[in-house]
Amino acid sequence: MKVNNKEEFDKQNIFGMGEANTAFADYFIGNSFLNPLTHPGECAVFLANVTFEPGCRNNWHIHHAKSGGGQMLICTAGSGWYQEEGREPVSLEPGMVIMIQPEVKHWHGAKADSWFSHIAVEIPGADTSNEWLEAVSDEQYDSLGK
Repeated sequence: MKVNNKEEFDKQNIFGMGEANTAFADYFIGNSFLNPLTHPGECAVFLANVTFEPGCRNNWHIHHAKSGGGQMLICTAGSGWYQEEGREPVSLEPGMVIMIQPEVKHWHGAKADSWFSHIAVEIPGADTSNEWLEAVSDEQYDSLGK
C-alpha cells in the first residue's frame, strides 16, 4: 500500500526507522535508514529493518557465496520495487517475501510516491560478500511508473 505521508508511514512501520544509513549512503540514491534487529556475534542471522524515503533505491548489487548465502526481503510497510537483471520489476507490498539467490544481480527500493520498509535477512553461507555495482539510473527508475 502506497504511503506518501511520513506520519502515517511511521504508524505502519512497526519495526521502526532507525538511524540514517550513512555507512552505505554511497550505494543509495536518496535517503535510507537502518534499524538492526539482531546484532552480529549474538545471532547467526543478521536482520535489519531498512526504510527508504520515496524515490530512494540502492545500487545494483550481488550477494556472493561459495555455498548458501543470498538475501531475503520481508516487506513490512509502504510500497517498493525489486528487480533482477534481465527480468521485469516486481511491485513490493507489505507481507511479500522475496528470496534472492546468491550471484543474482539486483536492486530494491521505494516507489517514487511512497515510503517503503523491508526486513533484510542475510542468509548465512560460506565465503559470503556483497558487491556494490552501478546506480539504477533515473531513466531506468522513472520507466517503472507508479
